[in-house]
Amino acid sequence: MTCSVTQWTIDAHDIELMADFWSEALGYHIETDDNGEGTCHLLPPAAAPRGAPTVWIQHAGDPKTTKNRAHPDLRVNHGEVDAEVDRLVSLGASHADVGQSPDDPFVVLRDPEGNEFCVLR
Repeated sequence: MTCSVTQWTIDAHDIELMADFWSEALGYHIETDDNGEGTCHLLPPAAAPRGAPTVWIQHAGDPKTTKNRAHPDLRVNHGEVDAEVDRLVSLGASHADVGQSPDDPFVVLRDPEGNEFCVLR
C-alpha cells in the first residue's frame, strides 16, 4: 500500500493575502470556510488531473522565521520558466537565496509570507 499527497497545508499570518497569492499562482479557486476560525480552502480548477491536491490555509499566530523544512516544487504547465517566475514575482513572490547555484534546475522563490518554493526548469 502507498500514500499520495491530497492536500498541502500552509500556516499563514494573513490568510487573505496568502489565499489570493496561491490561488493566482496555481489557478485554484478560493473557498472560504465560515467556521469562524479564519481558514481557507483552495480547490484545483475543473481541468486539473484527477486527484490534484487541494491547498488548506490556516491561521498561525507567529510569523515565519526560519527556512522551510519542506516546500513545494512547481512545474510550469504553459510557457517559459523565466516568464512564469516573472509572473509569480508580480503576484508577490520574491527571489530567495538558499545556497543554490545558477546551474541548478530550479528557481527558488518565497511567497508573500516568506515560505520557500521552487519553480522547476
